[in-house]
Amino acid sequence: METLRIERLGHRGDGIAAGPVFIPGALPGELVAGEVVNGAMIAPRIVEPVEDRVKAPCRHAKGCGGCQLQHASDGFVEGWKLDVVQRALEAQGLQVDLLPVLTSPSRSRRRASFSARRTKKGALAGFHQKGSDTVVAVPDCQLVMPELAAALPMVEELARIGGSRKGELSVLVTASLSGLDVVATGGKPADANLRLELAQLMQRHNLARLAWEDEVLTERPPVQRFGAADVTPPPGAFLQATPQGEAALLAGVKEALGDVSNIADLFAGCGTFALPMASQAQVHAVEGERSMMQALDHGWRNATGLKKVTCETRDLFRNPLLPDELDKFDGVVIDPPRAGAEAQVAELARANIPRIAFVSCNPVTFARDAARLVSAGYVLDWVRVVDQFRWSTHVELVAALRKKD
Repeated sequence: METLRIERLGHRGDGIAAGPVFIPGALPGELVAGEVVNGAMIAPRIVEPVEDRVKAPCRHAKGCGGCQLQHASDGFVEGWKLDVVQRALEAQGLQVDLLPVLTSPSRSRRRASFSARRTKKGALAGFHQKGSDTVVAVPDCQLVMPELAAALPMVEELARIGGSRKGELSVLVTASLSGLDVVATGGKPADANLRLELAQLMQRHNLARLAWEDEVLTERPPVQRFGAADVTPPPGAFLQATPQGEAALLAGVKEALGDVSNIADLFAGCGTFALPMASQAQVHAVEGERSMMQALDHGWRNATGLKKVTCETRDLFRNPLLPDELDKFDGVVIDPPRAGAEAQVAELARANIPRIAFVSCNPVTFARDAARLVSAGYVLDWVRVVDQFRWSTHVELVAALRKKD
């Protein structure tokens, strides 16, 4: 038995004591006691808690791996995420104002990836247990929208009729304006009987769309609204995690770009930013997935009151827009995946774009890319953390850069 003082929080949400020793569920400043095995204290007892320790709002918090920081106060989590961004920026020699964090409320996640397994008595659906592939039920999850939490019986039913006893069924459930949009992977191959059962399940649970692997059953298009446009994303397409987070990121993009009239939206997805921005400016949207570009284009063509939006399917990692293409625009939105956009940012640094709105889900790659732009003559005006992954260690942000006169 050892007694240790927690020095800091790790990037996975574990408390870290000297050694290092990793202690799940512990906060900086706390004194904990327990047995240390292979550099970890698996079952710590909190001897001296800190003021930022709170009662977890969800009764599943101790076992469920869906959240990492329910035991910490909102103020602590916000401060920790700001510090993560600050340290990433400082590592690249950047100093900038960090605006207050905007955090999505509980029960606001519009998308969840549930795990389900067949059992001897039926099926079990939920999230993975902490540090395990065991599935734990979460019937009153405090993270997702109520309609997603209410979908767990449907997920269990999918596992019963199409799951394998040897494997796990992964079920992505997304709330849309026209009902739940469901993508299931890891199940049995679809034969005639399974297709019939899936169609009947859709009717019973009033689903908008159900994709079983690559086979899609549609009752009605699952619609997402971006600005004035209604868009039907392809199954499993990227969406911002919460409506509130999406609105905060969009507000940041608008503030960063100001009154520009001709925008390039890079890594545009299905139009999260391109379509709302088209109310004030012409937009050229670029994305590597053709199906997402088709959904964006269809949404624009069926909307009213929007300026021209053009779409280009292009791999921006291997084939970034070059300076002669970029210089046609007076503003750029860029929202790359976690790996960042090193190749595209190198070309942006060579171009002459007055304003850039940068959205990122990885402070480390953002700081790297922002430093490249700053070295090329840009000013990093501000950064705002938008926390739509409440109670998790995930950090998302939006930032404003402008070219020096």
